[in-house]
Amino acid sequence: MTRRPGISDERGAVLIMVLVAVVILGLSAGIAGSTWKDLMQRSREEELFWRGDQYRRALESFFETKTGKGGGLNSFPAKLADLVRDPRFPEVRRHIRRLYPDPMTGGDWVLITNPAGRIVGVKSGSDQRPFRQSGFPEGYESFEGRSHYSDWEFVFTPKVKKPQRQAVPGEVQLPGNGQQQ
Repeated sequence: MTRRPGISDERGAVLIMVLVAVVILGLSAGIAGSTWKDLMQRSREEELFWRGDQYRRALESFFETKTGKGGGLNSFPAKLADLVRDPRFPEVRRHIRRLYPDPMTGGDWVLITNPAGRIVGVKSGSDQRPFRQSGFPEGYESFEGRSHYSDWEFVFTPKVKKPQRQAVPGEVQLPGNGQQQ
C-alpha cells in the first residue's frame, strides 16, 4: 500500500478545524441561551409590574366603591376572588377582569394583609434579582434598589382625610391655622 504524501496531514487539520468549529458553536449556543434566559426574565418582569399594578388598582376600586346611596363602603376584600365578583352587591361588579397568576413563579401571589386579615396588596414569591433597579413611575419609587422581586409590594394605602373642625356659632375662624380669635 502506497501512501500519498500530505493526505494524512490534511485529515488531521480537518479534524482540528471541525473540533474548533464545534467548540465555537457550543460557546455561541451557551451565550444565546443565557441571553434568551435574560430576555424571558425581563419579559416576565414587565408582566409582573403590569399585573401587580392591576391588583393594586383593583384593591383601590374595591375600597372606594360607593353604595347606591352615595356612601362609601371603605373595606378591603377577604380573598382575591372578591375582586372579580364583589360579594357586597347582588349584581356582578368587577374590579379586575380576571385573576392573574404571579408571572415570576407561575403560581399564586403572596398576599399582604392588614391586621383584620383583609387583603391590602400582593407581591411575588420570587427571590430572583430584578433587572430594573430605577426609573419606576410615581407611587412605585420604593421599588428602586430592591434586591428581590418579592420586595416589590403592590399595596393600596388609602389616603387619610383630616376631619375638618366645625365652627362653633360666634367663633371666628382664621385662615390657615384654624384657631379662634
